[in-house]
Amino acid sequence: MSTFHFAVLGDSLAAGVGCSHPSQTLGHRLAAVVRGTGRQVALSVRAVSGARSADLAAQVPTGPVDLALIVVGANDLTSFTPPQVGARLLGQVVASLVNKGARVVVATAPDLSIVSGVPPAYRDFVRQASALYAQAQADAVRAAGGIVADIDPAMFDRFRADPSLFSADRFHPSPAGYALIAEALAPSIDAPFRTERL
Repeated sequence: MSTFHFAVLGDSLAAGVGCSHPSQTLGHRLAAVVRGTGRQVALSVRAVSGARSADLAAQVPTGPVDLALIVVGANDLTSFTPPQVGARLLGQVVASLVNKGARVVVATAPDLSIVSGVPPAYRDFVRQASALYAQAQADAVRAAGGIVADIDPAMFDRFRADPSLFSADRFHPSPAGYALIAEALAPSIDAPFRTERL
């Protein structure tokens, strides 16, 4: 059986900040989804806490990649990176991975208005800015041949309503929060394998 190469790129969410064990991270949870199809998976987590779209190119593996998950956008938002700039950089990395033969799934910028540290008076603005940034990312990802993860907005409502989904820093997810995000991402990861099974 040939090895299936799965790379995870991006920021602290992709790296698993807030988890107490690697098995709780998005990469390990979603690698289990791929292993469930009978494949032997080699997982490479290239993500770095604090990374922005400008840092993604350095995370692209030099070796083979069959599937890549990119989670990025939160740090672009907090650093006021213009949407068109971050989206262009993300699109370039997606295109480079697609050219390597990878299927690329991207989780766009989260709704940062759910973070408790955002003052109530600014939440609508932050929500709108997050949505604008995520839309610019989605357009660039699709244009580059990638796949935008289809995440139900209700997931953010669950984070907003349940403090236990956040870790002690009140910014990053807790293991339970990562489990919820992985559940939301799983259909996008599993989609081609479901087609094979039909």
